[in-house]
Amino acid sequence: MNSNLQVISGEYRGRKLFLPDGARPTQNRARIAIFNMLTEILQPDDSIVVWDAFGGSGAMGIEILSRYKNSTATFTDISDKSLQTIRKNTNAIAANRIRIAKADATKVITQYGKDANLIFVDPPYEDAQVGIDFVASLTSAVAPGTIVVQEIENIVPYSPDTTKWEILRDKVYGRARFVILCKKCNK
Repeated sequence: MNSNLQVISGEYRGRKLFLPDGARPTQNRARIAIFNMLTEILQPDDSIVVWDAFGGSGAMGIEILSRYKNSTATFTDISDKSLQTIRKNTNAIAANRIRIAKADATKVITQYGKDANLIFVDPPYEDAQVGIDFVASLTSAVAPGTIVVQEIENIVPYSPDTTKWEILRDKVYGRARFVILCKKCNK
């Protein structure tokens, strides 16, 4: 499906992104807001290992690849259409920095979470509990300092476990709520 979705900034700025059928992508304006918040957290030369856990179009991971030259991205999704779209969207960009896998993110947390230091969690809105449970499961799988960007529909009641996660940002943009978390150090 064609869309108005595009890479916002960096090396691939302006590159049009395709959407899988039935996708609810994070719109450009909301992604601008998220990446403005992340700019305050991440440094330009940081080595970023991003896991776009519920890949969809791959827009979030691609944006990291575009902005941060020392980044790698893993995209997972259970939908063949989403995986085809991610492959199409990542065609001819940073091939040596990308891994795409057909996987249920909830079942591969230890495999991909242990190495990631930035994780995007954006399951379909109708599966809000999947995202909530996913973040709870990440708690034991990721290293202290790991950043999680969670998108959830703003009408869903949700409070992260603040004994395990520091809430860096919690913002609502239209229908979407973005919670940026940092895994606390084990004490």
